Amino acid sequence: MRLKLIFLKLIFLFLSSYAYSVPLENLVTPSQAAQLKSSGEFIMEVQLRNPAPKLLPRNNELNQFVGAAVNGLKPAIMVETLYLYKKPENFHTSANAWGNDSKIKILNQVLALSSLTGTQYFSASRNAMRTFYEYSGVIDGQQTKNPLPDPVYRHLPDTVSLFARQKDLTFGDNIYSYNYVISGDVIFFTQENLTSMNYGIVPVIGKNNLRSVLAVIDCGDSILIYTVSMAKAFSVPGMADRISSSFSNRAEAVLKWFTGRLDKEIFSQL
Repeated sequence: MRLKLIFLKLIFLFLSSYAYSVPLENLVTPSQAAQLKSSGEFIMEVQLRNPAPKLLPRNNELNQFVGAAVNGLKPAIMVETLYLYKKPENFHTSANAWGNDSKIKILNQVLALSSLTGTQYFSASRNAMRTFYEYSGVIDGQQTKNPLPDPVYRHLPDTVSLFARQKDLTFGDNIYSYNYVISGDVIFFTQENLTSMNYGIVPVIGKNNLRSVLAVIDCGDSILIYTVSMAKAFSVPGMADRISSSFSNRAEAVLKWFTGRLDKEIFSQL
């Protein structure tokens, strides 16, 4: 009997390290699932009045985290996106299950903040491509700001926290905190501004008044990617639309950056 219990425990430990993927239909509404599968485009929601999440996938850890951020910040602006990244067919096997090895690979890609440097996005107002982050890199602290290499993990941690300096052409040169969570079937990080963000010379978002989240959930033959940026902005006439437009561009740029990392570093056909 004792040997049987030990055997069952070993099986449980083995299976828990290779968590099953979650069907897309368990995470989003039927209409969202159909749209994501058929269009190949991302879904976006922009809200400027009493915003509340509309695209948030059904995941307990992620729901609790984003809900707490919304309740604590009480944002005036929120931009959400949903995107379904389809894996190449040769990765539709049990050997590529959503286990620790896969999670470590995903984590190391979202930790590669230096690779955001030079990221481009299409500016509708300028009708041209524009640089998103002129500089992006991990630093040792908010005050010292000494550059560090992107962290790379060989074993899966529960959480990761770091500081980053990021200079973009809309909100200037700022310091952010990043916190990463690896829990069950979701990996996500939050970005919070530790310095006041300016639009040109006009201060528009005070320190600690921005939260951005990127979440990744494995769906077997695909990966569901959810992003949300929310902010409590200064009441500057005419700025709400400009900030929301900038957030939309930022969301698209981050999606393209991350899916590019997946293409190149994890799901390369080569």
